Amino acid sequence: MIFCSAFVMAQEGSEGKIQGDFDGNGTKEYAYIKVADCNDDCNGSCDTTVYFSDKKIKPFMTSLANGGSLYNLGDLNNDGKDDIGFYPYWCTSCWHSFYTYTLSKSGWKPLVDPISTHCSQWEEDKFPIKKDLQKKGNVIITTSEWKDDDIKISSKSIKIN
Repeated sequence: MIFCSAFVMAQEGSEGKIQGDFDGNGTKEYAYIKVADCNDDCNGSCDTTVYFSDKKIKPFMTSLANGGSLYNLGDLNNDGKDDIGFYPYWCTSCWHSFYTYTLSKSGWKPLVDPISTHCSQWEEDKFPIKKDLQKKGNVIITTSEWKDDDIKISSKSIKIN
């Protein structure tokens, strides 16, 4: 099995904070993370919460994450707000889900199901999600899976609206 460092995972994202218009009001704000109850061996609850510089935007939490990288994904669903990607760090493997969130009236919700990724996908610079420029209302999901005794990376277009 291949393991890779958090440094490789964080090349495109930000471990500190990202800027974007996450609520669609035309003003940029910052999103940043804080880890609670997690040591270097991933013992504890290991909850990572995403907070915002604009306190009117409700934070959201991902469990079983010892920190991670935040990504401003742009406006994937054409609702006028920047969507957020989160790649959680963990202590044991380089199979991780990539999470995408969009802000709705009731708070943050998943834009798509968690996307399974392996560090080999990141090393090959195959980002898990992007807008499908050929099909309006679709995104292209790139995922890793174990198939035929090897890690296979595949992409498909899915509708999100």
